[in-house]
Amino acid sequence: MDIKLDPSRDDLPLMANTSHILVKHYVLDLDVDFESQIIEGTIVLFFESGNKFKKQSSSTEETYPSESNEACKFRTPEPCHIPVTNTRTVSSKMGYNDFVICGKGEKDTSGKDGNHDNQEQASGISSSKYCCDTGNPGSEDFLLVLDCCDLSVLKVEEVDVAAVPGIEKFTRSPKLRNQIVRELVALPADRWREQLDYYARCSQAPGCGELLFDIDTWSLQIRKTGAQTATDFPHAIRIRYTTKPQGRSVTWTSDQSGRPCVYTMGSPINNRALFPCQEPPVAMSTWQATVRAAASFVVLMSGENSAKPTQLREGCSSWHYYVTMPMPASTFTIAVGSWTETKPEICSSNDLATERSFSPFEADFRYVGVCGHMEYPCRFQNASATTQEIIPHRVFAPVCLKGACQETLLPLIPPCLSAAHSVLGTHPFSRLDVLIVPANFPSLGMASPHLVFLSQSTLTGMSQLCGTRLCHEIAHAWFGLAIGARDWTEEWLSEGFATHLEDVFWAKAQQLAPDEAQEQQELRACLRWRRLQDEVRNSPEDMQVLSCLSETLSLGPRSTVIAMATEAFILSPLDWSQAFGICRQTGLPTEAKV
Repeated sequence: MDIKLDPSRDDLPLMANTSHILVKHYVLDLDVDFESQIIEGTIVLFFESGNKFKKQSSSTEETYPSESNEACKFRTPEPCHIPVTNTRTVSSKMGYNDFVICGKGEKDTSGKDGNHDNQEQASGISSSKYCCDTGNPGSEDFLLVLDCCDLSVLKVEEVDVAAVPGIEKFTRSPKLRNQIVRELVALPADRWREQLDYYARCSQAPGCGELLFDIDTWSLQIRKTGAQTATDFPHAIRIRYTTKPQGRSVTWTSDQSGRPCVYTMGSPINNRALFPCQEPPVAMSTWQATVRAAASFVVLMSGENSAKPTQLREGCSSWHYYVTMPMPASTFTIAVGSWTETKPEICSSNDLATERSFSPFEADFRYVGVCGHMEYPCRFQNASATTQEIIPHRVFAPVCLKGACQETLLPLIPPCLSAAHSVLGTHPFSRLDVLIVPANFPSLGMASPHLVFLSQSTLTGMSQLCGTRLCHEIAHAWFGLAIGARDWTEEWLSEGFATHLEDVFWAKAQQLAPDEAQEQQELRACLRWRRLQDEVRNSPEDMQVLSCLSETLSLGPRSTVIAMATEAFILSPLDWSQAFGICRQTGLPTEAKV
C-alpha cells in the first residue's frame, strides 16, 4: 500500500515492523559520486529475532496489509549492476585489513546510555499512525519491512555468513547461518573489537540466494519464499542500492568556498533516503561504514574513531568509521566535502580556552551508579572516562572560514565541554567533531553522536551566539542522544532540556558570578517567553495542540513552540545530574522520567 501524505499536516510514516525482528548492526560500503550526485553501494543488515520482540500491545498501531493482498506484488530483480562512475574505479568491498587498521589505538570507546532495556527496545512503539507491523498470518511468508524513500534498490540477497573463513572457531553451529548471526550479535561488550571484526568479515561473504522485494514511496518490503516466521527469515541480508539526487535525506550543495559537498540532515524524513533502515527509535543498532571519495574530500561521520584516509589509488581515498553503542538509525550522520581542519594557536593563560578543572565542590554531585541499559562498552562505567572533563575535539570548515573558526569557535569548545562535565558528569561520547556546514543549512545547529553541525551564522559578532549554540548542541549528548524519547512525538522534551542547559553551561563557561548567571538566565527566559507568546498568536490553532497518538501520554512533534515552554523545569545542578543518572540506571523512556 502506497501512503499519500500531506507534508504540512501528516507525521512521518514509520513502516518498519520492529515488533518481530530488529536490526542489530549495519555495515555500509559506499561510494560518493559528486558528478552524478549519488551515493551508491551496499548495506548489510544483521538481525535479531525472537519471542521477546513480540508487541506487548498493538492497539495503537495499524498493521500493514496482509502479504496475500494482490496489491502487494513482489519480484526477483533482474540481473543489474551499479553503473561505474568517475569516482568509483576500485572494488566496493572493504578489506578485512582496512578494519583492523581503523581499530588500532582506540583505547577508549564512546558509551551511550540507551533509554530502553531489551524488553523496551523490542516493544515497537511508533510515533506514527502509519505503522507497518507484519507477523506470521497463517501460512504466508514473513514480510520484512524497512523504512525507505527516494532510493533505487537494485538487488537484495541473503549473505552466506557460514562461508566466512575461520567462522567455525567463533560459533558452535558453523553451518547454520541464522545461528551464527544470533551468536555474533550476542557477544559480550568486552569483545566489541572481535564482534566488529566478524561483522566486517561476514559483510564480505558471498550471497547465497536473491530475495523477493518490492518498494513503494515509504518502504522496502522483503520476503524469502518458505520463511514463514521472523526466526526463519535470513538474519544477514545485503542490499545494493543508490541514492537519488533529489533524495530528502541528503543535501548536495557547495560550501562557502564554492566547492562541492554533501551532508545529511536526517530531518524531516530522517535517514531513510540514505539507506534502508528501521526508523522507530526503539530499533537501536550499531554500525560501521566505509566511504570512498575523491582524495581531495574529507569524510566526517558519526563514529567513535577519528578516521584517517586510506589511499586506494591515485585520486581516491577510503574512510572507515564505527560505533559500538546502540543508537537509532536516525542519528547516523555523514558530511563529505573539502573541509579544512582548524587547529588552535597557542593560547595565553587568560584565554577563555584554557583547559581548567572545576573545584571538587562543583563536581562532587555527579551521579555514579550501575547502568541499567543493554550491554555495550559504556563510558559511564569507565573510570578514566568519568574524570575526562574535555574530550578530544576537532573543528572543520570551508577554507574561507578557517580564520573565523580559529578566532571565535575554537577557544569556546574546551570551556563549554568542561562546563557540561561539571554539571552532568561523564561525557557520553569519547570525541567530538564540529563542522561549519554550508550556508543552506536550515538551522543554527544539529547534534549527532561524535559530530555537531553549526551554522556559519554562529561565527558572526561576539562569542555569545556561538557559545550558547555550542552549549545547546553539547547538551544534546545527554538529552536527545544518550537518553532520548520513546518515539518521535516526544522530541520536544530533548529540545527543552537542551534549551535550559545551554544557559547553565554557558554561564559556567564564562565563569560568571552566581548573581550574574541568574540575571542572564532570567533575561533569556523572558525573551523566549515573549517569542513563545508571539508564535502562539501567529500559529494556526491546530499547530498549538500536542497530538495524542496512544492511550498513554504521547505528544505530537509539530508544536515546536512547546520546546521553549520547558523552561519551567528549573532544576539545580544536583537535580540535573541525579535526573540523568536515574534515567540511565533505570533504562526508562524519557517521557516517563520528567
